Amino acid sequence: MIPEPVEVREDGEKRFFEGYAFKFGALADLGDFTESIAFGAADEVMNDDVRGLFNHEPNLVLGRTKSKTMRMALDNVGLKYTIDFNPKDTDHANLMEKVIRGDVSQSSFAFRVKDDTWEVRNGKDHRTITKFKRLIDVSPVTYAAYQDATVAARSHSKINNKKDLAEMDQQIMKQELN
Repeated sequence: MIPEPVEVREDGEKRFFEGYAFKFGALADLGDFTESIAFGAADEVMNDDVRGLFNHEPNLVLGRTKSKTMRMALDNVGLKYTIDFNPKDTDHANLMEKVIRGDVSQSSFAFRVKDDTWEVRNGKDHRTITKFKRLIDVSPVTYAAYQDATVAARSHSKINNKKDLAEMDQQIMKQELN
């Protein structure tokens, strides 16, 4: 499980959860080793049937690529996902409030590895995932392995297409550090 940011966004009347399942090169300290994702690692798995879950819980399905209630796309930052908000689903409504309040502030994803490389960095084993075998789920989460993962609630009107999501996430992280 690798965490990254998720947001609540609005576009007119439509609301959705959006974030990065992972960012290329971001470092996670997993205790016994550190881990990062190489650019291109997900190229072969973009057509997988991936679920959007809350906290990786299979009973809390928020969306799915197969049903087109969730979409994924790779960009220069990482794997971006969007899950359509369903106001008739109490799990969606509850999560929406938690994200807006800042109680749920990170994202993660579950996967299987096809190829990786290992090396020692700063005296600790480090794994770089170079190819995924399968993407299983992306999840807004309570606890994240990548501590730089953040979440925010924003509306489309505040974004005005002037900055991309990654820049906005960096600004939030800097504010939190201050």
